[in-house]
Amino acid sequence: MVLQPSLKNCLWLSCILRTPKAGFRSTASGARIVQSVSNDVYQNLAVEDWIHDHIDLEKQQVLFLWRNSPAVVIGRHQNPWQECNLRLLRQKNIKLARRRSGGGTVYHDLGNVNLTFFTTRKKYERMENLKLVVKALKALRPQLDVHVTDRYDILLDRHYKISGTAAKLGRTSAYHHCTLLCNADKLVLSSVLKSPYKGLKSNATPSVPASVKNLFEDDPSLTSEMLLDAIAKEYATQHKIDHHITLINPADETLLPGINNKTNELQTWEWVYGKTPKFSVSTCLNMVYKDSVLDVKVNMDVKHGRIEVCNIDLPEQWLPPALYSELVKSLTGSKFCPRETTTLATTLLRMCPQDDELHSRWNLLCENMIMLM
Repeated sequence: MVLQPSLKNCLWLSCILRTPKAGFRSTASGARIVQSVSNDVYQNLAVEDWIHDHIDLEKQQVLFLWRNSPAVVIGRHQNPWQECNLRLLRQKNIKLARRRSGGGTVYHDLGNVNLTFFTTRKKYERMENLKLVVKALKALRPQLDVHVTDRYDILLDRHYKISGTAAKLGRTSAYHHCTLLCNADKLVLSSVLKSPYKGLKSNATPSVPASVKNLFEDDPSLTSEMLLDAIAKEYATQHKIDHHITLINPADETLLPGINNKTNELQTWEWVYGKTPKFSVSTCLNMVYKDSVLDVKVNMDVKHGRIEVCNIDLPEQWLPPALYSELVKSLTGSKFCPRETTTLATTLLRMCPQDDELHSRWNLLCENMIMLM
């Protein structure tokens, strides 16, 4: 089989037949395996939504295989400020995405394999899916000590988490997705999934920390392609279908009508940050100014990602009352976002008298407020 040049760089070596863009036509056995040629987290999450919304899962179950370039993915009901180090994500140019499923926060890179099992709600069974993954791993390397826990995690060597689970249950359709740590950058993983934010109170679903390990640490001879193919083979065997993987391009509107709208929506600030459950920030900024340390108390309520209530307790006469009032007024209703607050602070600075000390105080306060975000 000769592959199109545009796909050649996206494909992985495989013993299982892979063909591009065969679509989602029903198979006689009612099951299909598809794999994304994209490593973009927003595109791949959009494919999940598209399959869930458009495929008749009464007639055709689907296994979706995908990998992402570096990204942090939070659950639908989570708080990104609580779950990860947003400042570090921005510095490292790591994407942040919010799933439509629940569950905890995970770090993705090309050393992380993602699997999504689509069924009807009646046939939804995450334990059976995870047992399938374990069976595939055992078939590939019998010596691997892997098993499924009651919390629907897969553990390596009875201790290290190599797979977490999340799911979306619709009225009639459902999907269960899980990760598989193969050769992810654990240093980056541990640093970006550690929130530096203090004084944050939220009813958002918190992640449960766990010790993790890469599969390849136990067996360096493994590759991500081998794992994907072993899982696909086991899925094919259980569903009595050929070992055939359909390659799909998540940007192809002819194959997936409306997919680009779904992808664009998943990238919006309103979805990634604005869907955060209401939370509050109550903290004290220890600002070093000249030879003294100033304690500035900050209390904010944030709803839909926007500052609903803002109180900043400044030392008396540290800023002109009119400027302080304008700052609080401008922050109220604005996004809890460093970029928007920077723009706001720059605009308000133009209102300040041409006074170097006043400008220094203003910049110090604004820099510390931005650090909160």
